[in-house]
Parts: sequence; structure tokens; C-alpha cells
Amino acid sequence: MASKAKDLRPIIKLKSTAGTGYTYVTRKNRRNNPDRMVLKKYDPVVRKHVD
Repeated sequence: MASKAKDLRPIIKLKSTAGTGYTYVTRKNRRNNPDRMVLKKYDPVVRKHVD
């Protein structure tokens, strides 16, 4: 079985850019998206969609 360090789809944390400390946890495919991932998600602390 593959080790966690070399996993093809590692678990990553998406931190809110609003500075609230709110995080989403998701998986990322290293082969399709080798660069840093930016998604627009809802931050319930500021009640807005942020990057």
C-alpha cells in the first residue's frame, strides 16, 4: 500500500483568506493539479464567499 507521503490524493486544508481561521478539508489529485489549489468557499464566520 502507498505511504501517506507519496499518496496520489492527499488530504489538504483550505484556509479562509478572510483571516478568521476557518478551514475546509478536502482531497487534491497531485497528477491533475500539481499547483496550489484556490477555491471560492463559504466562510460562516464572516458570512461571505471568500477564496
